[in-house]
Amino acid sequence: MFWVASSASETRFERKRQAIVDAATMLINRNGVKGLTFVEVAEIVGIGASSIAYYFRRKELLAAACYTGTLDRIEAIVTAALHRATVQARVGAYLDGYIALHAAIRAGDAPPLAILSDMRALDEEVRAPLMEHYSRIFAQVRAFFGVVETEHDRVSHGARALILTEAIYWFPVTLDAYFVEDFARVRTTMIDIFLHGLTPANGLWRSGQVSLGEDAPGGTGGGQDFLRVATRLIGERGYRGASVEKIAAELNVTKGSFYHHNAAKDDVVLACFRRSYAVMAAAQRQADALSGNWLDRLAVTIESLLRVQMAGEWPLLRTTALQTLPPDVREEVLDLSRRVARHFSGMISDGIVDGSIRPVDPEIAGNIIMSSINAATELRVRDRSGAGLDEAVALYAAALAYGLLPSGAAVPAAI
Repeated sequence: MFWVASSASETRFERKRQAIVDAATMLINRNGVKGLTFVEVAEIVGIGASSIAYYFRRKELLAAACYTGTLDRIEAIVTAALHRATVQARVGAYLDGYIALHAAIRAGDAPPLAILSDMRALDEEVRAPLMEHYSRIFAQVRAFFGVVETEHDRVSHGARALILTEAIYWFPVTLDAYFVEDFARVRTTMIDIFLHGLTPANGLWRSGQVSLGEDAPGGTGGGQDFLRVATRLIGERGYRGASVEKIAAELNVTKGSFYHHNAAKDDVVLACFRRSYAVMAAAQRQADALSGNWLDRLAVTIESLLRVQMAGEWPLLRTTALQTLPPDVREEVLDLSRRVARHFSGMISDGIVDGSIRPVDPEIAGNIIMSSINAATELRVRDRSGAGLDEAVALYAAALAYGLLPSGAAVPAAI
């Protein structure tokens, strides 16, 4: 399906160019930039593959056009929300704009948004202006929560902005499970969680952590060292930026050594995902075995994983690498993600029963927790050990515990 603009002034060239971008966006969402080809785009649009080059000289430029169009639409929503008078109104307008857009996409009245997870895979010259655009949008969302004047403000406002933006970027996953007629209820539920968190009135989120070494589970040495370096480089530079050469160079070994332990780079990415979800599941199991109410156990799980994300040399692999995987392998990873999210939902359900967690939609809250942990690597903690890390984890956890409103961001109490 193509979405022809109604402007009479739009030229035939612009209409055809937009049709190409729309087709490429659908392919990027299905296969990632790695799987985008001029041949497939041409087949969808109904023109010769050589004609695509008339509009875009190379694939990277076509992908960049897809991302630019998506960022422009996101920025329009964010800018409109920023003009609202209060934090509550800004968060509500941001959410409303996205829900209205996704309803239009579902109805076929608007072209799809490009999934941004593969944007970092582009070459530096193409990626740089896109990342600047993305950073500008993020700065506007951070401004929802006030002016940044101190390092505390930077971390506190940044944590709230990350939780909010990442949850909304996960909208395709969240909303896919609902009819359009249910979007209003999803909106009400998400606003409630965003503004009031998970902790009931007069409740207390108690900080704590389980023992999750940077090499656990999985051990050290051999192939595990490749997984550790690959996970970090993919998170920082994207799939292409984490080349076999760079992974080997970080470990001071040859490419031959890499291929001795790994059949292919895609196998490493899959192994990184498997390990990341194993770490998350291990944190959940350890917390389940603790005494106390379910809010305490949930707090321990979340804060333990936030520490892995913010300070570890071996963070959890972000979903930004998901589109690099073949479709059949990608489904395995998505299934692992759903299992971990369902466990969070179960912890929340048990907490609602014992009264330690506010009555919220467990499934939506579980997805927000998953996306928030996923995004935590983006919070740049200058002091990645000691007080700096402790404060960053506490402020980030507080936004989940008590909500995104500045007045509600009390630092969690230590157990």
